[in-house]
Amino acid sequence: MSTPYAGTPAPGVEVCAVVLAAGEGTRLRPLTERVPKALCPVGNVPLLDRALARLAGLGLTGPERVAVNACYLGDQVVARVGGRAHLSVEPDAPLGTAGGVGRLRDWIGGRGVLVGNADAYLADPQAPPGPDIAALLDGWDGQGVRLLGRPADDPHAPGTFDGHEFVGFSLLPWRLVRDLPPTFGDLVRAVWRPAEAAGALTVVPYRGTFYDTGTPADYLAANLHAAGPDGLVDPAATVDGRVTGSVIGGGARVHGDVDRSVVWPGATVAAGERLREVIRAGDDLTVPAAR
Repeated sequence: MSTPYAGTPAPGVEVCAVVLAAGEGTRLRPLTERVPKALCPVGNVPLLDRALARLAGLGLTGPERVAVNACYLGDQVVARVGGRAHLSVEPDAPLGTAGGVGRLRDWIGGRGVLVGNADAYLADPQAPPGPDIAALLDGWDGQGVRLLGRPADDPHAPGTFDGHEFVGFSLLPWRLVRDLPPTFGDLVRAVWRPAEAAGALTVVPYRGTFYDTGTPADYLAANLHAAGPDGLVDPAATVDGRVTGSVIGGGARVHGDVDRSVVWPGATVAAGERLREVIRAGDDLTVPAAR
């Protein structure tokens, strides 16, 4: 049985959280031509809602302690967040991971910051093997950089950190955040690699399930994992066709056969249609997982 993590930094260390939700999600097009990636549903729950719920499990809630950035199709993100978090709407184009945090420097205001990608899907934190992002915070002294990572297939591949690949959440000290400019940049070059070179970066291992949901294949895989072997059908869906191992959203109408697929809320599968390993949005958009 895994040892539970309290998710509490060292005494006197204050932490806030930022959820990055400004990106265009180009690899997930054409789905993201309609909906920002942060609001794409996984297991019938928008990814952004999953991220906010994960932070709430650590006691990080409300606009004083949680911020969300937005840009691409930002009005949809703003409407979804409502009053649940502080909003940073980036003008013109997304500022990247570093620029997005840099634009929030005044709001962060001297605190450490837990930064999460809205598109990161991690397994249920209560399910084995754990631990979840609470491990990033546990006993943190507010000085070094921590990344959540899982063992990489090739520990020497570019983009790895101490033999691990990044799985969506990092913890940054104020001393490295306060100089980030509100201009385009990424945390890899601006913070993580310099901290690694200085011996100030620690990878916290995560051995659970993770998908970045950035491609149709990974997006489908995350949905099927969230649904479990029996699939997931929203009670508000109308289903008189055959559905196996799939995710069917609220208000969807399924009259055909759907196997190992995702049908978005309000979408339609007509009688005689047979969908397998695809994502259906609306009445007219079908995106195959393998492209």
